[in-house]
Order: sequence, then C-alpha cells, then structure tokens
Amino acid sequence: MRPLIRLAVLGMIPGNEHPYSWSAIVNGFDPKEMEARCPSAGIIKYLNEQPFESVGIEGAQVTHVWTDDPSDAENVSAASLVPNVVDQPEDVIGEVDGVLIATDDGDDHVRRALPFVEAGVPVFVDKPLATNLPDLCQFVHWEQGGAALLSSSGMRYAKELVDLRGPSWRWLTGITAKTWEKYGIHLLEPILALLGPGFEQVRTERNHNSSFFHIVHRSGTSVTLAVVPDAVGSFGVFHAYGESEHRQIQVKDFYVAFRNQLLTAIHFFRTGESPFPFEQTIELMAIIIAGIRSGEEGGRVVTTAEILEEIGVKS
Repeated sequence: MRPLIRLAVLGMIPGNEHPYSWSAIVNGFDPKEMEARCPSAGIIKYLNEQPFESVGIEGAQVTHVWTDDPSDAENVSAASLVPNVVDQPEDVIGEVDGVLIATDDGDDHVRRALPFVEAGVPVFVDKPLATNLPDLCQFVHWEQGGAALLSSSGMRYAKELVDLRGPSWRWLTGITAKTWEKYGIHLLEPILALLGPGFEQVRTERNHNSSFFHIVHRSGTSVTLAVVPDAVGSFGVFHAYGESEHRQIQVKDFYVAFRNQLLTAIHFFRTGESPFPFEQTIELMAIIIAGIRSGEEGGRVVTTAEILEEIGVKS
C-alpha cells in the first residue's frame, strides 16, 4: 500500500469556493453539513449527483485547511471532513506533503506561495498562476531554481474535450463569463491541450462590457475567445470549424474535471513528475498578460514573444 499523501487546502476569496469541492472530492463529504454550510449551489449539485460511495481519492487526504475568513475554514472542515483547521497557512509546513492554494487571484499567488516554496513544500496553485509580469517572473525563477510548482485549470481535464480531438481545425471559438484575468485561462488551457503549445499573438477588442480576444496559433488555427461577464449559462461552450465538419461542446461535468485535476496534483506530490512541462503554464500566462496589455493599448497586437522576452524566457 502506498503511503498516504497529506494535503492542505489554503485560501478562499469571494466567488471561489474550491476548498469545499476540492476537499470533498479527495475526502468524501457530509451531505447534511455540505447542504447547510456550502454557499455554492453548483458544488452541492455536482457532489450529490455522484454515487456517494464513489466520492473520495484513495491514498490521499486533505488533512488541513485554512481560509482568509476563519469561519469559512470551520465550515469546510465540517462539510468536507477535514480534521485540522489551522490559524495560519504556515502552520501546515511539516504536517503535509503538498499544499493546494485554492484562490483564483493571479495577482496574489506569489505572496501565498512564498512560505511553502522557501520551505521546500510542493505547491499546486489554482488558475491563473500569475497575471502580471513581476509575479510570473518570480514563479519562473522559483521553478528554474528547483521549486516543485504546478498550476492548471480544471478545464484541461474536462471529458467533453475528447469530442474535439482528431480533425485539423481552422477556427476555434470559446466563451466564458466573468473576466479574462480570472476565467480566460479556462478557455486557453483546454485549447492548448488540444492544439499543443504555440500561441503566437493576441489582439483584444472591447465592446461595451464584453471583450473578444483574437489569437493566432502556430498551427495556422485562428482562435477567438469571448468574455461576456454575465453569460454564465454559456460558460465552457466551444465551437470548432474545419474543412469538412464542425463540432460544438459545452463542458458541464465539473466534478470529473476537478477530480482529474486533483489526481494529477496528487501524482505530482507523490512522484515529482509533472503532468505537462511548466513551459506550457508560462506560455498560457504570457498570452493572458498579452491580452490584458492589448486591451490597455487600444487593441495593439501583442506577441507572446514580447512577453516572454520581458521575463527572460526564450520563445
């Protein structure tokens, strides 16, 4: 029997209740406590749709939790069967085999990751890793120095994406709600998993409250991504257009996507083997930052190479 991998889930900010779902997917959960305490109806729904005995990941346990508001940690502990609530994130150092930073603010992940990188604790960071150049540069420096770092969107692991594999697509489109800074990665990462690395440039077009990102991939495929803040019901819709056919999918099974994401993180903590090169994460963050810059500069075409050069990474 393999040794138990002990995990800490750290951080929770408004609009992102991953500590409930991630901890429950690993540990199992108490249905009554989840119903009473979890503020996300979506999490409750997809957990309750699973055969109860199937929820949990053998060989792993979320043993510690900390959240920005201490009352949230108590709720996560009760709902998702986490035995230890800590007063400070650093309290888990020496007690766990890896930490899961559960916040989705790409301007605040360096601060949250710092004590664990310095202590040599493997770290998984929720998407997006970093949405500004100095922080991306810091993560690159840490990883090149040997830090065990992993970051991804759960959408990379969505089972629905299988239906887009195969043909050589000429044009891909996708739509998300909320913001490019937090949710653009949910569109970019599955497309990178589909096409491979090679995002070359982006041009941002803004129309009232919505934004459209026109991206060129080295394969010759054009990519158009839309961010419509209130289009919640259209989240995760992708269209693919080719010479002889077109396909449409919508990612809906978030439980499977998150479970697969957590399985890869646990394997990473156990073995040190990353599921994909860290350079892919750097490229994804570069195109996110390029999209922000293009919007700020009136729709100028911004290349990935421009961003990578500024952080000292060869394109």
